[in-house]
Amino acid sequence: MYQLDQPIYFYVLFAIPAIVLLFMGVLLWKRQTQKKFADTDLLKKLSPNRSVFKPVLKVLVFCLAIACLVVGLVNPKIGTKIENVKREGVDVVFALDVSKSMLAEDIAPNRIEKSKQLITQILNSLAGDRVGIIGYAGSAFPQVPITTDFASTKLFLNNMNTDMVSSQGTAINEAIEMAKTYYNDEEQVNRVLFIISDGEDHEGNVESIADEAAALGIKIYTIGVGSVEGAPIPIKRNGILQYYKRDQDNEQVITRLGEETLQQIAEEGNGVYINGNNTKEVVETVTAILNGMDKKTFEAKQFTDFKDQFQWFLVGALFLLVLDVLLLERKTAWLKKLNLFNESST
Repeated sequence: MYQLDQPIYFYVLFAIPAIVLLFMGVLLWKRQTQKKFADTDLLKKLSPNRSVFKPVLKVLVFCLAIACLVVGLVNPKIGTKIENVKREGVDVVFALDVSKSMLAEDIAPNRIEKSKQLITQILNSLAGDRVGIIGYAGSAFPQVPITTDFASTKLFLNNMNTDMVSSQGTAINEAIEMAKTYYNDEEQVNRVLFIISDGEDHEGNVESIADEAAALGIKIYTIGVGSVEGAPIPIKRNGILQYYKRDQDNEQVITRLGEETLQQIAEEGNGVYINGNNTKEVVETVTAILNGMDKKTFEAKQFTDFKDQFQWFLVGALFLLVLDVLLLERKTAWLKKLNLFNESST
């Protein structure tokens, strides 16, 4: 198991292909310029010890030094100690609506980003619970299996968007059916499903499926995101508005929060409906709900000690930089013997 302390420094690696392209451009320019003053054979006679291979080697060494330096700045940490840690909590699954209606901006910044913020804040308030995430639109898909790794859960949550499912709609029934497969601990008495949605365009007999889930001990809570007044659905490309979604009659679609649907689902699932517009109130309500449940104690293996590894990469980068400085562009005896570019025959 490993951790990356500052992964943002990986963006510096994009400098490496830029350096290679710049080197190739300079090399091509030098050759074209030299041809204006003398032919190739004459240049070789004037500078017999100039190596063709050494400049390439210097650039490769310099690029490797940059790569080592970047990894050192990222500071990878390797887990060195595993312990069985006792946890006490419940199994919590989040079903996030990723249909196009979640792009509506009647709640800042838009419905889906607000939903992800809600889930993140709820995760921050949890301690020993196990969590999982399901995404759904026209169909449901597993995004994060049930786990105690909150960091990975947040990472996969941030990557969720409305382009993940090609078929549109709001298949809440499929999300509930999939959630049943997440609760793999038969001894866990409290199983909780939070459905985060605008409640619009739901498909299938959701109420009966919610009732079946409740019979399996799954309590369903719904969190409504959006406004009753509604808003159009913006379709953007690279963050720039292209148009607003229209229906078959070319009328602008206005999507509204379907509170009645969400309230009915929660009622059938032995849970409650929560309005998701106020993040603080949502987190407090969810925390109170989970704290009021009997929590099961279970064991989980966890790395409890991580050691920095950046020093090895920094030493490697320093060595390569020194080597790059010491490498001259003149031929050396061993390089002449190798004759990599068949230079001695000319």
